Amino acid sequence: MDSFSSSPSMGSSSSSGVSTEALMDQIKTQLAQAYAQEFLETVGNKCFAKCVTKPGTSLSGSESSCISRCVDRYIEATGIIGRALFSSPR
Repeated sequence: MDSFSSSPSMGSSSSSGVSTEALMDQIKTQLAQAYAQEFLETVGNKCFAKCVTKPGTSLSGSESSCISRCVDRYIEATGIIGRALFSSPR
């Protein structure tokens, strides 16, 4: 009998009983959350700097509209880039 075949860390689960697939799913989820957080921080900072020229206790209507349009543009641009990067060539 091969000494490696009885090892608990070989195969589809680790010694803690967590499957490789579950671990990969957890890593993917954490990466997606980190990406979303970084995206929101970047967009928020850039749009705030562009749209809020005189910070105060509240946003004016024009500042609020500017931020909304700015965020919408970033989301649209990110979608376009994502589709271009991950679409299969035809």
